Amino acid sequence: MGDSIMKLKGLKNEASQPANQGQSITGAPMAADNQMSSLEPSTMISQGAAQPAQQMPGADPNQMMQQQMMPGADPNQMMQQQMVPGADPNQMMQQQMPGAANGMPIQNPNAQPLPTGVEGPPQGKEGTGEEKQNKKLKPFKYEVINSMNKKEKGAFDAESIEDVRSYLESQDYKIVSIAPKGAGDIEIGGPPKLSPEDLSFTLTQLATYIRAGIPLVDSVKILAKQSSKPAHKKIWGQVVYELLHGESFSIALARQGKVFPALLVNMVKTSEMTGDLPSILDDMAEYYTSMNNTRKQMKSAMTYPIVILTLAGGVLVFMLVYLVPQFTSMFESNDATLPGITLAVLAASDFVKEYWIWLIVGIVTFIAAFMYLMKKVKSFRTFIQTLLMRTPVVKNVIIYNEISNFAKTFASLVNHGVFITDCVDILSKITNNEQYKRIINNTMTSLQKGDSVSTAFRGEWAIPVVAYEMIVTGENTGQLGLMMEKVARHFQSMHKAIIDQLKSLMEPFMMIMLAGIVAVILLSIVTPMFSMYSQIE
Repeated sequence: MGDSIMKLKGLKNEASQPANQGQSITGAPMAADNQMSSLEPSTMISQGAAQPAQQMPGADPNQMMQQQMMPGADPNQMMQQQMVPGADPNQMMQQQMPGAANGMPIQNPNAQPLPTGVEGPPQGKEGTGEEKQNKKLKPFKYEVINSMNKKEKGAFDAESIEDVRSYLESQDYKIVSIAPKGAGDIEIGGPPKLSPEDLSFTLTQLATYIRAGIPLVDSVKILAKQSSKPAHKKIWGQVVYELLHGESFSIALARQGKVFPALLVNMVKTSEMTGDLPSILDDMAEYYTSMNNTRKQMKSAMTYPIVILTLAGGVLVFMLVYLVPQFTSMFESNDATLPGITLAVLAASDFVKEYWIWLIVGIVTFIAAFMYLMKKVKSFRTFIQTLLMRTPVVKNVIIYNEISNFAKTFASLVNHGVFITDCVDILSKITNNEQYKRIINNTMTSLQKGDSVSTAFRGEWAIPVVAYEMIVTGENTGQLGLMMEKVARHFQSMHKAIIDQLKSLMEPFMMIMLAGIVAVILLSIVTPMFSMYSQIE
């Protein structure tokens, strides 16, 4: 008796073990009465022995079995009667149950597999994000009355007039008229833009509003209302429109074209994953403030020489056109002997008076052609940039500025968890210098080969040794972001120092140049007068 009981328990364990492991029972003779009678009812249900008409999706198999059993019936006997002799319980389970053991739908055995890289149709969605991103917005113009009871006119891009009306009503405007833009409605000033100064101010405000508990949509609405420039009002209004349509903040910014830099869009996308939008907005505000200060320093350094050169040119033209001709008649009437310097100045005066229109056209054409070639022709732009970067003093201004911007951007991206390949891709878009674009593209190639960032920087003449060694140190210590911050601060201070030095040296140099021009003209006039006086005596 004891041996029979042990054999029955052993058969029970062999029968239940594959089912618990999610495998099919292939070695047990299912038609044997003694093996089937040794199985528990719950084990048989889990193996799929119930009939499909008696099993409902999501129902408890044990409870249904108890309801279907007749009073006093043996559950093992009923299960044995329902089982097909020699059948695989797992196969019966798949044929009878509407779902698999994990509750997932069973695939159609006749379905063809999708090709590699092809996704199945979306379930429960009307469209993908790419379809929404490719939607075409139509331009509209509107006239409203604001809260100050004053009329405002503006432009807005939306899918329909109803969308424009809903947006304007959400901004508490009283609508006067809304109409599609015609062919003659041209925006003066080109596409809207946000300068680094505008970005630093608005991003600081936006971070403050969000920290104060104001929702993101309402915070952007405040930015739209307070904008005094129509172009800025439209930019933030379009962002609000996208947010109200359920888009994320990063997508709303990206859909404004080139208004928002790629760096800002990617940093906002990172903040959406980390949930720390205010901190990243503050970091970006500080970044654009620093960029704006650097740009102001460059403009300040260039403003003074441009003003002095303009004044010098004006004085030179005045003396050649008005002053010198008055002395020409006097020299001719007195048969004065004219030196070479006077003859050269007189010839220049006659040329300016006769061909002044062509001179203006030539100067404008030269400037326009130079700007066009710098913008459109890569080889010309590379040549000019390389020439300037090889020029003494000027090369330090360019290199220090480029390295400072590169390190500052790189540090911000790395410190916020952006992938290194994405960092390099963004860095290639924020610089207009072809030499640094080439280095960054080489960096991407090195990363694809499995090399480090410093590998592409090794031996480059446009990369200072200090910057290269700091990058190597950052990679070896795992503190690349921190090292890049130190590089940015170092070269930013050096850039500011050399700009101040150039400004201090520029003033006496320009004064000497202006004085030299005036001296040459006065000397050309005074020298013949001395010869005239000697003839009179």
